[in-house]
Formats: sequence, C-alpha cells, structure tokens
Amino acid sequence: MSQPTARRLTLLLILLAATSGLAWWLHTGPAQHRHHHGVPAGLNLPKMPIAGTLPLHLTTIAEGFEQPTDLQWVPGQDTWIVLEKTGTAWWLSANGQRRGKLLQVDVVTDSEEGLLGLALHPNFRQNGLFYLNYVVREGKQDATRIAEWHLDADVQHGTATPVKLLLEVPQPYGNHKGGQLQFGPDGMLYVGLGDGGAAGDPHGNGQNPGVLLGKMLRIDVNRQDSGLQYAVPPDNPFVGRTGWRPEIWALGLRNPWRFSFDPQGQLIVADVGQDLWEEVDIVTKGANLGWNRREGRHCFKPTEHCPTDGLTDPIVAYSHAEGQAITGGYVAIGAHVPALRNRYVLADFVRGALWAVDLPHGATQAAAVWSLGVFDHHLATFGRSQSGDLFAADVYSGAIVRLDP
Repeated sequence: MSQPTARRLTLLLILLAATSGLAWWLHTGPAQHRHHHGVPAGLNLPKMPIAGTLPLHLTTIAEGFEQPTDLQWVPGQDTWIVLEKTGTAWWLSANGQRRGKLLQVDVVTDSEEGLLGLALHPNFRQNGLFYLNYVVREGKQDATRIAEWHLDADVQHGTATPVKLLLEVPQPYGNHKGGQLQFGPDGMLYVGLGDGGAAGDPHGNGQNPGVLLGKMLRIDVNRQDSGLQYAVPPDNPFVGRTGWRPEIWALGLRNPWRFSFDPQGQLIVADVGQDLWEEVDIVTKGANLGWNRREGRHCFKPTEHCPTDGLTDPIVAYSHAEGQAITGGYVAIGAHVPALRNRYVLADFVRGALWAVDLPHGATQAAAVWSLGVFDHHLATFGRSQSGDLFAADVYSGAIVRLDP
C-alpha cells in the first residue's frame, strides 16, 4: 500500500470512529480535535451566509514534517519554526529548501496531546526568549506546561535551552488542550486552554472561575509575583475577585486551538465545537463565550432556555453540515493575495474548506464571510510571514503550503 493511500485509510478510520462517538484522534490525529459527531439524520441546520467567492490556490513549499502543529515566522531571519506533535521543533528556510532541528522536548502524544504551540518574545531579537506549550505525563497525571526557553544565536545556528517552567495545569483527559500561545500588542502572553476534555465539559470547567481550564489566560513574563514564575497583570478583569483565578482574561471556551490578533489589536479566537457548531469569537476583556451553556449561538446544556445574559455571541458560526473542526488563522496583511488583504482566514480541518472573513470592529457584530474553496488538505495551523502573507501546515501529509492567488 502506498504512503498516501495508507494515510487516507487512516483518515477514513478516524472519521468513522468520530461518527461512532469515539475519541476523534485515536493515536494518529492532529493536536486539535476530539469527540465529534455528524449532523443527526433529519436535522436541517441553517447554512453560513456567504458574501461571495474569492480565488485561491495552495502551493506546497516544503514536505516531510511529522504531524505539524504550529508554524511561526522568525522576524528578521527569513526562517520559519515548525512544531511537530511528537515533540520536535525544526527551523525551515523561507523558500522551504533547507531545514534543521531546533529542539526536542519530551511529550505525551495520546489523543490531542503533544507539542502544541510556540511564541517568540516581543524582544526575541535582543533576548532570544521564546515560549512553548506542551503536554507531559508524570505518573498517571497529564499536565499542560508553559515553559520559557532561550536561543543563544540565530535560529538556524543557535542552541535552544530551557530556562524555567512558568505554569503547569493538570489535565483530566487527553483532549481539548487548546495549545496556542500569542503575545498581544500589550506585550502580555496570552494562553488558550481548552476545557480539559472528554465530551460536553463534564467537570463544568468552562464556567468555573476557580480553574484555568476552558479559559483565555493573560500573564506577564517580564515580571514575577511572589510564588509564581510570572506576574499577573494588575488590569486583568478578575484580579481581586474572590473565587476567581486572576490569570483569566476570558472564560467559556471549549477548545481554543488557534487564535491571533488582528491589526487593530482585537483577539480573534477559533473555538472548536462539540456536536453541531464551530465558531469564531472576538474575545474582549472579561468576556464569557458561553461554553458549556452554549455551543455557537445555540443552547447546549440545557438544550433549551439556557441562560444567555452576559454571554458574547460569535461573529462567525458554521454547522457540522459545512465542516466539523475549525482551524483559526490570521488576518492577511501582505500584498501577495490582494483578495485576502485585511481579511481573516480560517479553515475546516475535516472538510478542507477555507473562508475569508471581513472582521467587524466589535465583539457582537456578525461578520461577512467569503468562500475560498475546498482543498485536498487537512490544515491544522496557519502561519504569517514577515511580509504579512499566509501559509499553513497539513497535519497528515506533513506539507507546508503557501496561499497563492
């Protein structure tokens, strides 16, 4: 059996497992998605309004990576960093012709666990600091770790060494880890954590202010509070509130696998859905995105008449009739694909559909969505180059692709 045929057979088996209510991943899926169900027979779901169609092609620039989970551009060095679920980070030249091993970290790779995210410090050129999000197992307990690392030279020639462990969060199950790290325009590190897994948030983590799971965190890596390896920014929304973890920036998230900031500084989160809905949210200070009371704009638990006061609506939501696993991207700010400029691009991992979104300037306004086509790729993450153009990684083929006109 050829490698592509074997890979497609694996994908088919995973999708069949998903429709049976089993763990979406088994042991081969990307660090993204979960228990997933198709649309029940006889249930007609409204389709996402589409403003029109924009032309797009995907061009492979590099191949051979093993389950890539993150793709980060290194400013000023014409180099990408590519993370693999299995714990390796590679540098990749801008043209995709050269690569080398940057680091290896021990991780647990069950289900949606592994090496999931990387962020470069805003002053990376001066201090060489960067941050990793990965999952480890100690005894019988899995935990997400956020760790600081240092690189002593440029990415292609330097040696990466661990500096300190910033944060460790116990994980009850193998899925819904989130995984993205991003520095905001305010210089703070934003950490997306999923609800901890299983299905339906059985522990109620999304709405529990006393735990970090199911939240967007905001921490200051340049200072340290007593007893911590980081500082809590004093303007975080729940600082000083009894029963609330002060690191929380927003709550009610299910699995914020990929998120980014737009040019106006808005935090754009693609939150992976459960049974029926995928969503994109503009996440503001203190926002409650609703999980597990709601999935998208619809009641989840209870299924009717759920309390919605104080919840933030998504700006985009599409049903599992149109896709089953959202992968958030970035706003394209480069000139390479004029039709995408100043639009936010996202994908559906299962179906291979891509869309572009005209982002509103406000957390509750609906957004205009443009179809970019359906492709024979399973995109688990996006990257944005220094010129502002977009790339993506196919977790099954191991290819890095460029978005072309």
